Amino acid sequence: MAKKDKTAHVSETPATRLLRAHKVAFTEHPYDYVEHGGSAESARQLGLHEHMVVKTLVMQDQDARPLIVLMHGDRKVSTKNLARQIGAKSVEPCRPEVANRHSGYLVGGTSPFGTRREMPVFIEESILQLPRIAINGGRRGFLVQLDPQVCVQLLGARPVRCALAE
Repeated sequence: MAKKDKTAHVSETPATRLLRAHKVAFTEHPYDYVEHGGSAESARQLGLHEHMVVKTLVMQDQDARPLIVLMHGDRKVSTKNLARQIGAKSVEPCRPEVANRHSGYLVGGTSPFGTRREMPVFIEESILQLPRIAINGGRRGFLVQLDPQVCVQLLGARPVRCALAE
């Protein structure tokens, strides 16, 4: 898939810089950010199914070690299942200010690509079966579409099964 015309280019972010540096094919999809709108709002505005919109969640284990979980927009994370699969006693979401510090992005604009701090990445296994995903491009109101295998190739994302229906 060809890159979008430079005239429609949104803004360079650490995420898009990393993707371009690795010659990853992606398309840019800006939308009007709505506070607490989440993946449902971005999917609605962009005409996408929320299942293909992937949330980037910054979480931490019992020792406050950060990790990233990539989850379908219409699902939530079973922290108990996740902890069991990654060998942790417990996992919980980071507070927004802590997540911002770890990732270098603002919550609502967190991309798994180009984070300030390197963190282990876990991806809901069924995401890898999708032909394309829409995932945050490094700022609020900005998704990129790409092949989900890029998450494994570039981030070393490890598949897990921890999705719960919303």
